[in-house]
Amino acid sequence: MDLQRMLERCERDQWSVADLNWAKPPRDMSTDDEMAIVQLFTDMSAIERLAGALFVEQRKRVKDPTLKAIFGTFVRDEVRHAQAAMMLADYYNVRHLKAYSTNPALVRFAPHFIDAVRYVSDEVANAYITAGELILDIALLRSVNDYVNDDMSQEAMKLINRDESRHIAIDYHMVEYYASDAYTHELAKKRSKATLAERATATRAFWGVIAHAAPFFRGVFFEPMSRVDPSGRRLHEAIKRFQLLGAKPGVKDRPFAKFMDQLQQAYEKPALRALFGPVIVRLAGLEPQFIKPLNNEAELARASTLSFEALADEALAMKMVN
Repeated sequence: MDLQRMLERCERDQWSVADLNWAKPPRDMSTDDEMAIVQLFTDMSAIERLAGALFVEQRKRVKDPTLKAIFGTFVRDEVRHAQAAMMLADYYNVRHLKAYSTNPALVRFAPHFIDAVRYVSDEVANAYITAGELILDIALLRSVNDYVNDDMSQEAMKLINRDESRHIAIDYHMVEYYASDAYTHELAKKRSKATLAERATATRAFWGVIAHAAPFFRGVFFEPMSRVDPSGRRLHEAIKRFQLLGAKPGVKDRPFAKFMDQLQQAYEKPALRALFGPVIVRLAGLEPQFIKPLNNEAELARASTLSFEALADEALAMKMVN
């Protein structure tokens, strides 16, 4: 990836919430639709604030000055997205039917996720970030836009989606780095110098994320998607793209990828699923239907031969598929 060109694109494509036309009225909605939409945008605002905090941490850790600058623009993006989502929540809150608050599962998950970025290996944090951004970009944002179905949402989502496409491209770039020999050596050197206290902190942060990931993904992604995309087609495609990424050489050999693969294999065995199914689902952080492989052998083999940039391009192309 040409990072300098990406940085130029990041700077060029900045925008402001003031660029949106807030004067137009929202469409008429039922009581249920209004409450659902306001809650969706309320939670989206918190998701974007969490993403901004994660990019702050990533900016601290990368050494390349261009990449550091790119993450700086991502922080600006997420602050803007959070503002836009909160303003959209207010915009559609026409009848003030209830007091809205952020999903409690998101509130509980956020500090553990930030700790994971700070103290656990970067590859683990990036895996969750990439999965979350794929679900957000390929599935949730598009489906929310279709569900809201008015000019205001379309105008805002077009700009937010453009930003998120840059984020996913860099997510894939970082996955490639974390699958490299250079990162393996860097991580081994770092771990050899870690104190017992630092190891304990990292372990606690990791299991904090594991403990809270399933309720977070269910409350913030899976349950809303059951309303705005009942077929589950877009969510299926987002998870499928994440699994294809895991087929790349280097990625599938990382400890976290092996951990997730072992959970998947255990869940596919009827006896283990009968005994430990709920535990496996909780550890994986996914709904049962997404723990199984979603790609056939030919698709996995093809993905293993493609560049990370090509895989990112294919994932982003799914946003154009209705």
